[in-house]
Amino acid sequence: MIQSHKKLKASLLVSAVLVVSLGVVSPGSSAAASTSSGISVTASAVQTALIQSSVRLRTAPSTSSSVLSYLSKGDVVTILGKANDYFYKVRNADGEVGYTSSGAQYISLIPVPVTSTLQTALIQSSVRLRTAPSTSSSVLSYLSKGDVVTILEKTNDYFYKVRTAGGEVGYSSSMDQYIRLIPVNDEVPGTIPPQPAPPVPEAPSSAKVIEDVISAGMKYLGTPYEFGSSRSNTDTFDCSDFIRQMFLDGNRLSLPFDSRQQGEWIKGNSRAVNDISSLKRGDLMFFMSYKGSSASAYAGVDKSVERITHVALYLGDGQILHTYSVNSGGVKVDKLSASWMNRFLYGGSVIH
Repeated sequence: MIQSHKKLKASLLVSAVLVVSLGVVSPGSSAAASTSSGISVTASAVQTALIQSSVRLRTAPSTSSSVLSYLSKGDVVTILGKANDYFYKVRNADGEVGYTSSGAQYISLIPVPVTSTLQTALIQSSVRLRTAPSTSSSVLSYLSKGDVVTILEKTNDYFYKVRTAGGEVGYSSSMDQYIRLIPVNDEVPGTIPPQPAPPVPEAPSSAKVIEDVISAGMKYLGTPYEFGSSRSNTDTFDCSDFIRQMFLDGNRLSLPFDSRQQGEWIKGNSRAVNDISSLKRGDLMFFMSYKGSSASAYAGVDKSVERITHVALYLGDGQILHTYSVNSGGVKVDKLSASWMNRFLYGGSVIH
């Protein structure tokens, strides 16, 4: 009995030392140690996130699932996994586990250092080093194929914070085609041998990215319209769901879920354009509700306070790509008719 007690005490002591040395204490771990007969030690840092605005905690990773509770702005949750492109599995401070939107307007990952030992990575092809973890941020310089950088943290699902050999610090894409982590035990070679691969092009220009987004949207021509369509599949779209899917497919950029939030995103991350003639190919266009087919129906309307009810992508040459009703045939290319122009509120660029 005494020997068993000593073994248990020793096991508890070793586990405690491991947890302290790793700097990892998960929420509720003290309580768990006192109530559970088993002790688990997590060898990697816990990923947490900050709630940016009120959002539902659901029973499943779908907008059609039941609501467990609401997470409030400023709450800190533990990320248990990414269920799909649209939902995280999380645990709140009360221990409640559920699924919540992974949209940047609702939740932001709290940066976690990659390792206590310096983690390095090898650049696989030319990629931009930016001032912030966003494709809309300014470019500091370009990282070239064969460069070795130090990983300072994984800031979000799409960017690493890195330091170059010259000491410059910025943010670079974490996509596999641009960067590969070098295992900690591997030696970094002084020179990188030629890779058996075709020549790698320079990082794509804004014009190329815009064309990629438009091509992604064109693949959905004819997809049926459904108001409030599910954001977890591409069987049907409403206007904002279609716009969001285009940018996800074409540039891995996750825009907000609805047209009004997308309009606010443009104002916060780009520049609102009120003159249709100033719009560029690939810009978003936001519209108010239909009041009539003639310009006189909109006379005296204060568009600065009108609510956004529709969003489309401007193709140039007086054409738009969008979806707006079941009867119209779903996703389609339309002429920017007088009716649409009368309803136009403002637009702006997602890709700069």
